[in-house]
Amino acid sequence: MNRRRSLCTLALLPLGAAASPWWRDDRPSPLAEQALALLNQADSHGLNPADYGLPALADAWLAAPDETARAALAETLQAALLRYLRHLRLGRVDPAALGLGFGAPREPFDPAAALQAALALQDLAAAERAAAPALPQYQRLRQALAQYRALAEHPAWAQSLPALPARQRLEPGQAWDGLPLLSARLLALGDLAPAAAAPERLEGDVLAALRRFQARHGLEPDGVLGRATRAALEVPPARRTRQLVLALERLRWTPLRAAPRMLVINLPEYRLRAYELQGEGLALRAEMRVIVGQALDRRTPLMLESLRRIEFQPFWNVPYKIARDELVPELRRDPAQWAREGYEFVGPAGVEAELSEARLAEVLRGRLRIRQRPGPRNALGAIKFVFPNRESVYLHHTPATGLFARSRRDLSHGCIRVEDPAALAAFVLRGQPGWNLAAVRAALADPRPQAVAVAEPLPVLITYGTALVRGGEVCFFEDVYGLDPALEAALGHALSPTAS
Repeated sequence: MNRRRSLCTLALLPLGAAASPWWRDDRPSPLAEQALALLNQADSHGLNPADYGLPALADAWLAAPDETARAALAETLQAALLRYLRHLRLGRVDPAALGLGFGAPREPFDPAAALQAALALQDLAAAERAAAPALPQYQRLRQALAQYRALAEHPAWAQSLPALPARQRLEPGQAWDGLPLLSARLLALGDLAPAAAAPERLEGDVLAALRRFQARHGLEPDGVLGRATRAALEVPPARRTRQLVLALERLRWTPLRAAPRMLVINLPEYRLRAYELQGEGLALRAEMRVIVGQALDRRTPLMLESLRRIEFQPFWNVPYKIARDELVPELRRDPAQWAREGYEFVGPAGVEAELSEARLAEVLRGRLRIRQRPGPRNALGAIKFVFPNRESVYLHHTPATGLFARSRRDLSHGCIRVEDPAALAAFVLRGQPGWNLAAVRAALADPRPQAVAVAEPLPVLITYGTALVRGGEVCFFEDVYGLDPALEAALGHALSPTAS
């Protein structure tokens, strides 16, 4: 927002004590009481009331100061409201400052204009509604935040779960002295119905509730209480509230209404969603599992780019780093892999199909590159979705479809593998002459390469959220890339006391 414009707009608001909307004679006006109440409940949005001067500001208003002090307090209150509205819309942290790689274009918003309109209506909540992200997910996260804050002192987390049986796992049907405490936690979290009784063995309602818990936490819903499930059960509600606060902050960065259609990939969830604007809301048109970059050293970067082209039966141009670190050593150990996998050299002289040590050496010098021809063994599968970016990341299918069954799917070199490429391509190409789901499937089955330009490029947002509400259930995911602590640090650990 332009600072000069903001100050000019602010100047239109009456600040003199006599004409101020915040005072009625020497007492705070109803609008002032609205304003203080609004700022006081900022923590319901995952914001910190202390950032807006509370409780000191509220105490100063009750002291009935002289006219000069009242005018100063009016300016302070308006500045606090503008800061609050700006935080609600844009977030407290600039994602670019965290090196997240995208400065997302968002709908224009002028906090001062929103405040002035609300003052005219004598309804400051209208300014809050105008500022908060108009997304159902945002309101669901707020409700989840209230739910988990209410559990902060719940006795079910007053002590740790007892040790698990041999091999550090509890199988369905086994007895365990921790089942009463497990039942209490599942009941508090809403996974277990109130009428259910704690059994002596892991079975019945408690087993079903454990599976629901696992599904909500990105775990294999097998009903086996192993180390990963136990670790998730031991996370106290206060820690979950912090995840929800971070999710609300990230959602304020997210331009989910920036275009009529868009793709969103949430990395910790290993999931892609295709959205379309429908009236004032967002309609989910496709959803699928994805495989993302390995957490250790091949992370998929966060970004916002435009999908411009689809390639059926693509060549795979092996990146230099993969060729140097992996493929060339593998080919030296197993030269038969060259023909089996359909590789070839590409250089200034054209294409060379014959493998030789001299050519491998030229690859390492950067004078030749290796590519894989289209076919059933091609690493990209039968389709590639291209959204040009500095990181050379794209979406594609894979012949290794069994990997989608895993609960943790950070397995790629950085690109994103999609589970249902036909449904995704049909969404992307919808409305283009000659393209529907049947045409997409025919192109996937045709061995001939084909490139299709996307008539209306659509945004691809690669984002990161370790908490969301999905199908009415609050879900949490492992912080696979370790980005949550960095955001907490950027926020200055200034979460409200009820969230810590």
